[in-house]
Amino acid sequence: MEEPLHYLSILDLSKLIKEKKISPVEVTEHLLGRIDAVDTELKSYATVTAEMAMDQAQIAEQQIMSGDYLGFLHGVPIALKDLCFTKGVRTMGGTAVLEDFKPAYDATIVERFRAAGAILLGKLNLTEGAMAGYNPKREVPQNPWKEDHWPGGSSSGSGVAAAAGLAYATIGSDTGGSIRHPAAVCGTVGLKPTWGRVSRYGVLDLAQSLDHVGPLTRSAIDAGIIMQTISGSDVNDPTALLDPVPDMLMNVESGIKGIRIGWDSEYSSRDIEADFAVAVADGLKIMSELGAEIIEVSMPKKLREYMQAWPVLCSSEAAFAHQEFYPERSEDYGLWFREWLRQGAGYSAIDYARAQESRQECNGALMGTMDGIDLLLCPSTPRAAYPYTEKNAYGPIPQNRDPWDSRFTVPMDFSGLPTIALPCGLNANQLPLSFQLVGNRLSEPLLVQAGAAFQSVTNFHKLRPPQW
Repeated sequence: MEEPLHYLSILDLSKLIKEKKISPVEVTEHLLGRIDAVDTELKSYATVTAEMAMDQAQIAEQQIMSGDYLGFLHGVPIALKDLCFTKGVRTMGGTAVLEDFKPAYDATIVERFRAAGAILLGKLNLTEGAMAGYNPKREVPQNPWKEDHWPGGSSSGSGVAAAAGLAYATIGSDTGGSIRHPAAVCGTVGLKPTWGRVSRYGVLDLAQSLDHVGPLTRSAIDAGIIMQTISGSDVNDPTALLDPVPDMLMNVESGIKGIRIGWDSEYSSRDIEADFAVAVADGLKIMSELGAEIIEVSMPKKLREYMQAWPVLCSSEAAFAHQEFYPERSEDYGLWFREWLRQGAGYSAIDYARAQESRQECNGALMGTMDGIDLLLCPSTPRAAYPYTEKNAYGPIPQNRDPWDSRFTVPMDFSGLPTIALPCGLNANQLPLSFQLVGNRLSEPLLVQAGAAFQSVTNFHKLRPPQW
């Protein structure tokens, strides 16, 4: 069966555009029409920039027709998490306090997309402040695989839009799992880069020492294409890494023979859904059959203890990021995020220092796990999408919230190590399952290579939500 236009990969679409078999205007019109048709139900977009998108598409078409082709993203429609400053376009961060904020400049990643000729369709809904709960004034994106099920957070709109063919790629951010969670439960690829690989200039903070910006796509190769565009140093962001950006697709056809993949069987199977554990183990088997060397490793023994540091660090830094509005405008925040800011503002300097010490201990122990391996394979989440109620969405924070639920994502945010989440099957309820590969610092090309190898012999990334 031929893939519908809105589900084409960036790689395939770019060939059609380059060869002038389809125009950026046609593609953009198709995507905007699809957004109009289905996003009233899915609610992935906070703002659709239709007029701007069509203007960009017409410029791209003129450039390409005149022989000035800029590369893979030229004329390709994408969408941004509504944390990314876009000049003259509302950037709300899922809040009410910023609902009228229109930046005077573009975020660095937006500038880089513009320079690559990408078409910006709009801004995507997210949890308030990029944490977990939603502001009552903002809509909750619907998981396209099953209504009233968790769409993943905080980049929920990014996961939904990528999964439902409402953009060819989306941008998310990840502080405790917010690229990988929506990718996992929506059946897409999510790539969290090395901390600092992508500039955060013009991207609203949740917790600046933990925040990462990266893509959600429908294939590993497409994730590499996006990473190629948005990576690199930035004079406006002193935390952006100065390391040269390699060709992210340099080895996508090389396979993974001889690649050393670490595996902690207890970590990857304990306290997770049984069919999830089986799918992840099957993914490991496929990697072995592709020629990878599987090496038994052990995750840090005190990981559960280390995980307790994350709420202290994240909420404290969130309170710092929102000091202009909290506590003076506390009533404008939703129940969930308001409580998160209250907690963060209440921690002492000693509390924060103790949490940082725990984080560094965790990072040191994780380096021991990664020593001698190229990649670590583990689940992306402990469970598939679960029933999601209005109380889940809008708060308050559940009394039984356990940092351990994010044990597959937070350690990689602590350390800043890059990871890629890959679809690896469906459970008995036909909901997506996902595993992730964790790499060493600046190993994004290897993650793309390994993801491409897995996807060359499987079709999990080509499964689509049946209704859409």
